[in-house]
Amino acid sequence: MLQFLGLVVVFVLIIAGILYNCYVRVIQARNSLLEAKSGIDVQFKKRYDLIPNILTIASKFMEHEKEIFTKITELRTQAMNAPAGSNQSLEINSQLDSVLGQLKVSMENYPTLKSDATMLQAMQTYNEVEEHIAAARRFYNSALTQLNNTVMIFPSSMFRNYAADVLDSKYYEAAESEKVSINAGDYLK
Repeated sequence: MLQFLGLVVVFVLIIAGILYNCYVRVIQARNSLLEAKSGIDVQFKKRYDLIPNILTIASKFMEHEKEIFTKITELRTQAMNAPAGSNQSLEINSQLDSVLGQLKVSMENYPTLKSDATMLQAMQTYNEVEEHIAAARRFYNSALTQLNNTVMIFPSSMFRNYAADVLDSKYYEAAESEKVSINAGDYLK
């Protein structure tokens, strides 16, 4: 009888250990996703701080692009006011990406702007920030995949509710305008 009781205790401890390990994996995956969201927000903040400098420099040369400047300023304000790490923030920043891309294309029409040393430095810094944002987005998508995998596989799926606050997160995807093929011939005319 004592042997049987000992086996039951060992069995219960093994099951408890397995369940605890599953719980820990769910919490770790959840926290990794939150860290990844925070990393994107940090990079967005760098971008937000850089945008006014770029617009100030560009506005001296690009008097006919006021509409783009206004749209960028509006989206920057909306993005800064959106809840950090939210799907709304990611959506607004995706729109901001698109409009900033339009600004970069418009800059091509202003040779004096492209050769301005201050603007060249600002654009180099902007490109570095964009690379960091891209890396943060890849880390975020990876963390979201890890969380989704963890909470979909039994027995970890029993602890799904401990990550419920972030399970509605969406993958970062490129905007539709970024998925369109570019015809180089259009730019050579």
